[in-house]
Amino acid sequence: MADKLLHNWEKKTKERQKLYKQFLERAGKNDVLRLLPGFHEEAFSKVDCLSCANCCKNFSPRFKTPDIKRISKYLRLRESDFIETYLRVDEDGDFVVKSSPCPFLGADNYCSIYDQRPSDCQRFPYTDEDVIIKRKALTLKNSTFCPITYYVLEKLIEKK
Repeated sequence: MADKLLHNWEKKTKERQKLYKQFLERAGKNDVLRLLPGFHEEAFSKVDCLSCANCCKNFSPRFKTPDIKRISKYLRLRESDFIETYLRVDEDGDFVVKSSPCPFLGADNYCSIYDQRPSDCQRFPYTDEDVIIKRKALTLKNSTFCPITYYVLEKLIEKK
């Protein structure tokens, strides 16, 4: 993360949460959606997810029914055994991993079920989708641990 914008990002993102919230509440959806693809690509070119893996270390995706079916089959487990072994139901009624870091995250930050991973993992950090505007609380939370979300928010604010 040699980019100047990313230097000390963890500290900066904590200080700028109020600014991000105000921006997300006022931002024009169409303007943001037009800018997202470029900023998303730029952020991914500057941040190596394998050197970070904060998402896998600290949070869980939702495991939806298709995810559970696909991953169970891949692991050659009955769905009930997969759920019992790896998942719990959270306060929103969603299946999430029982423990952090994710049990599928290796010491090298590679995912052992990468090709079968949940759709939430495939889409994370949602910096190329309208989720960034639609789910403001999620975007704010993601900016506290994901340098890509931080980067995209900073670029959007810079451009407004």
